[in-house]
Amino acid sequence: MNNIVDSSAWIEYFIGGPQRAHFRPFIHNTDDLIVPSITLFEVYKRFLVVADETRAIEATNQMKKGRVVELNEYLSIWAATLSKDLQLPMADSIILATAYATGATVYTMDRDFEGIEGVNYVPKN
Repeated sequence: MNNIVDSSAWIEYFIGGPQRAHFRPFIHNTDDLIVPSITLFEVYKRFLVVADETRAIEATNQMKKGRVVELNEYLSIWAATLSKDLQLPMADSIILATAYATGATVYTMDRDFEGIEGVNYVPKN
């Protein structure tokens, strides 16, 4: 079973947040880990803002142990459709399109995903 860990869940994991244990099995199972390239952007940027470049590089190096899926024309069109139909922001729709294309479940703390098929939403504590 393929798994996608959304940016919110990666950040929770890296900062040692209260929901870290929920996401650990999916992050450590790198054989089934799919990493949409947009999540690399989001996590790297977040650590540049709240920490520094070294921490940003460390985080994305961990993420790249999974299979990184680049955004292509097929995923772009699918993501645009999902964005319109589900009223999702751009990055979320790209992550969801990547999940659907790879048969993955999305694990997230992002409320925008709540109630969407193929998503395991865990509320923030």
